[in-house]
Amino acid sequence: MSTLTIAWIALPFFVGFVIYLLPKFDRYLALSMAVVSGGYALQLFAERPLTLQLLDNFGVTLTIDQLSGYFILTNALVTAAVILYCWYSAKTAFFYAQTIILHGSVNAAFVCSDFISLYVALEVISIAAFLLIAYPRSDRSIWVGLRYLFVSNVAMLFYLVGAVLVYQTHHSFGFAGLRGAPPEALALIFLGLLVKGGIFVSGLWLPLTHSESETPVSAMLSGIVVKAGVYPLVRCALFLDEIDPIVRMFGVGTALLGVFYAVFEKDTKRMLAFHTVSQLGFILAAPGVGGFYALTHGLVKSALFLIVGVLPSRNLKELQQKPIDTSVWIALVMASFSISGFPLLSGFGAKVLTTKNLLPWQAIAMNIAALGTAISFAKFIFLPHERLNRKGDVQPGFWAATILLIGGLILANVVYFEAYTVANIIKPLAIIAVGWLAYFLIFRRSVLKLPRLLEQFEHLIGVMSLMLILLFWMVFA
Repeated sequence: MSTLTIAWIALPFFVGFVIYLLPKFDRYLALSMAVVSGGYALQLFAERPLTLQLLDNFGVTLTIDQLSGYFILTNALVTAAVILYCWYSAKTAFFYAQTIILHGSVNAAFVCSDFISLYVALEVISIAAFLLIAYPRSDRSIWVGLRYLFVSNVAMLFYLVGAVLVYQTHHSFGFAGLRGAPPEALALIFLGLLVKGGIFVSGLWLPLTHSESETPVSAMLSGIVVKAGVYPLVRCALFLDEIDPIVRMFGVGTALLGVFYAVFEKDTKRMLAFHTVSQLGFILAAPGVGGFYALTHGLVKSALFLIVGVLPSRNLKELQQKPIDTSVWIALVMASFSISGFPLLSGFGAKVLTTKNLLPWQAIAMNIAALGTAISFAKFIFLPHERLNRKGDVQPGFWAATILLIGGLILANVVYFEAYTVANIIKPLAIIAVGWLAYFLIFRRSVLKLPRLLEQFEHLIGVMSLMLILLFWMVFA
C-alpha cells in the first residue's frame, strides 16, 4: 500500500508531462488519470488508515484514511466530469496537462499531514489554477488569474512563517506540532489556510475568481481547489481537541456570511461562488463528518457551475423572463434539491449527518444558513422552462458530465442511508418550504445590492490583517 500510494501521488505529474509529448491522446490520458484516482479513493474505504514518514521528523508525513478518501474521490469525480465536459471542445493539450497537474497537486494536499509538504502542494495548486484561469489569454482572464496568484502567495507567506515557528518549537513540521507551539504560529498558519480555503471574511476574494473563470475552471475551483485549504483545517481539528472549537466557530461564521451574500445576489455564477463559501462553513462546523459533506458539495457545486454555464444569461432577472430548456431545468432542479437538503439525493444525508454532529450552540445559526440555502436555490427551481429545439447552446460533453455528477449524488446516499427516518425527513422539508415561501414573499422582488468593497483588490491585504488580529485574539483567549 505504501508503494502504491507514492506511485499514485507521482503519477499525475508524469501523465501531465506525457500529455505534452502525446497531444493526440490528451483527453484519454487525463480521463484515465481521474479514473485511477477514483479507484484509489474507493479502496481507502476498505483499508486501514496508513501513516507514512518518508524523511524522518523534518521530512514528509502522509496520512491516508477515510477522510482522505472522501476528498480524493471528490477530486476524481469532478476532474472526470470537467474532462468529459470539454471532450468535444477546442481545448488544447496544455489545458488537459494543467488540469491533471492541478488534480495531482490537490490529491497531494489531501494526504499531507505536515506543514512543509502541504505548503509545496498548495503552491503548485496556485500556479496550476492560475494557468487555467488565464487560459483564454484575454486581458480580463489574465488580470483575474494574477489577482488569484497574488492573494494566494501572500497568504502562503504568512503560513510559511507559522510553519517555521512550529518547527522551531518541536523540530518537526507535523500537524501535531501545533500542540504546544506559540499562539502566533497557529494564527499565521490558520490565516494562510483560511484565505486559501475561502473561509469567513478571508473568502470574499474568491467569488470574483470563480465567477469570471471559464465554466469548467469554475467547476474545478469551487468543487475541489478550495477544499485543499479546508482539508488541513479539518485534519488539525481532528488531531487537536483545543483547535476544534476555533474551526467550528469559523465554520458557523462562514456558513452565515456566504449565504447572506448569496441570498441577495442576482448573478448566477456569483451566487454559486458565495454559496461555495457558505457550504465550506458546513464542512468546518462538524469536522468529524466533514469528508462526506465535502464529497456531496463538490459534486453538486461542480454540476451547478456546468449547468449555469449553458443558460442563456447569467442575470437572474433576465432568466425569469426567458424560459430555459426543460431538460437543462430538470438537471438544475436536481442539483438545487441536493444542495438544499431534499431527500433522495446525498445532500440530504450530508446535512442530516452534519446536523447530528453539531454542538448545541451551533444549531440555530446552522439552521438559519440552511434556510438561506433554500431561499437562494429557489431562484433556480422556479425559473420558467419549456421544451426547446436549440441544441447549440449545450456543449456535446455537457450531458455526460452532468449525469456523472448527479449520478454520484444519488449513489452517495449509501454512505448514510440511516438518515431516512420520518423525523429526519420532516425537518429539512420544513426548512425548504419556509425558504420557498420567504423567496416568493420577500426575496423574489428584492432589489437590494450588497457592496463589493471587501472584494476590491486594494482591500484584500487589509482584510488579511484584520483576520490575523482576530486569530491572535482567539488563540490567546
